[in-house]
Amino acid sequence: MNWLNSEAFTLFGQHIKWADMIGNVIGLIGLALGWRRSIWTWPVQFLSGAILLAAFATAHLSGSAGKQLVVMAVALWGYWQWNRGRGGAQDGSIAVRFATWRERGYLLGAAAVGTLAVGSLFTAYPSLSWDPWPDAYIFVGTVVAMYAQARGMVEFWFAWLLVDLVGVPLNFANGFAFSGFVYIIYGALVLWGMRDWWLRSRKAGQPVLEGAPA
Repeated sequence: MNWLNSEAFTLFGQHIKWADMIGNVIGLIGLALGWRRSIWTWPVQFLSGAILLAAFATAHLSGSAGKQLVVMAVALWGYWQWNRGRGGAQDGSIAVRFATWRERGYLLGAAAVGTLAVGSLFTAYPSLSWDPWPDAYIFVGTVVAMYAQARGMVEFWFAWLLVDLVGVPLNFANGFAFSGFVYIIYGALVLWGMRDWWLRSRKAGQPVLEGAPA
């Protein structure tokens, strides 16, 4: 694994590591596949998590490293969820929808409680993370986003956008410049994907006219 954590090149004065670059490019592909509602988004996200796990573990960012373990576990669960729900939409693909207000409350509550719990743990044990609260926020936010994605909720794009707002400066501050650059691209892709899922969720809620092709 040594070559993965070695420097690939320098960009704008920032040292780019192989693991940081490869893992995030694969993660970007996984997010694009999620926008296309392809079930391959989950194996790709699993691979990205495995590579980034190696990168963050050596940088002493326990929250980010632990996040990748959760990403890998949720990717397996998401694959099972989407495989089970394949064909739910009228075009034979994965059906997407807006969460109910109760589900939104659960997601927000889980994000708040989870961030407080993980942030408190990192604060109590400083050796676990250099930036306990931002690290905890990204850790929990990613889990919430992936859970919502696995359930086909449009809100997962909003969750990713909120993660990006903290992820960009945190990655630059901790020497993962490529992650910071990719998070900026994530932001643009998230807005694009959010629009696509939003429109599809509205179409899914419209009744099919009798005699019209489904």
